[in-house]
Amino acid sequence: PTSEKTARASLEMSLRWGDRSLKRFRELETGNGLFGIVQGGMFENLREFSLEAVSQQGFDGIAIGGLSVGEPKPEFERILNFTAPKLPEHMPHYLMGVGTPEDLMLGVSLGIDMFDCVMPTRNARNGWLFTRFGDLKLRNSGYKDDDRPLDPTCACYTCQNFTRSYLNHLQKANEILGSQLNTIHNLSYYLQLMEEVREALSKDRFSAYREQFHRDRQRGVEPGQD
Repeated sequence: PTSEKTARASLEMSLRWGDRSLKRFRELETGNGLFGIVQGGMFENLREFSLEAVSQQGFDGIAIGGLSVGEPKPEFERILNFTAPKLPEHMPHYLMGVGTPEDLMLGVSLGIDMFDCVMPTRNARNGWLFTRFGDLKLRNSGYKDDDRPLDPTCACYTCQNFTRSYLNHLQKANEILGSQLNTIHNLSYYLQLMEEVREALSKDRFSAYREQFHRDRQRGVEPGQD
């Protein structure tokens, strides 16, 4: 963990870069938007200072950076819970580099509008699949003769055409097709998840949806196996 002194110096440099980049961006007249990034490490006072400064720089949107970079989960949640509710309501809110399905659900509940993360594709390459009923690790020998799809509720190409057994074989054989099929599924899962979130928000039933989401995920793909 960095010291508060170092975090403050980095934060002040980021603010200077923000001013310079925004000035040049406006000169280009691209018609696009530019987001400022709230930094400050694990220090709430620095997060608040950064948020106030970035909010006044004139960006089109605002992002929370410097999270999900190896800090313990309780620290991630502490800073997110502290920072997200303070973001300006008139700007789109972006949480950078996040994350697990549970992280996305927490972010949405705190007013986050958009996310980006390598997790769906990186985990897919390693045989780690996300499903409605928890995470599935394809290298588990229990899937060697399992003729079910990854997720019976998923309509993606992988789930509609291939079994856990076949995907287990591809993963253990290090076949590139396995990574491709896994990636199709994980990306489809994330897209479907956020589509359901948007629908729940539009119908004012997000709280109930979130509760069901956690119940489903905690159930597990195969109790006692993953």
